[in-house]
Amino acid sequence: MRFAIQCMLMVSAFNVSSVALAEEPNEAGKRKAVACVSCHGAAGISNSPIWPNLAGQKSAYLEKQLKAFRAGERKDAMMNAMAKPLSDQDIKDIAAYYSSLK
Repeated sequence: MRFAIQCMLMVSAFNVSSVALAEEPNEAGKRKAVACVSCHGAAGISNSPIWPNLAGQKSAYLEKQLKAFRAGERKDAMMNAMAKPLSDQDIKDIAAYYSSLK
């Protein structure tokens, strides 16, 4: 009986930790995406037809594009400058945030 209770507690703790860890990139991405808001909108919906909507895009696609901008493989003066200082983790977090939006 004691063993069963210990197992249940461990599983509960794991589930809570997993949820907390799963939410962390989106929160981190939201904080890191503050500079993106002026062009791509607060909810990832662009304020102008010249800038793409980011909300709901696949995370892998967003990561690939941000890395291409950072490396200069994809050319856009504004995006190259914005992506240049981003770490791989920054990119992952921002992509996770925007892909979580509807």
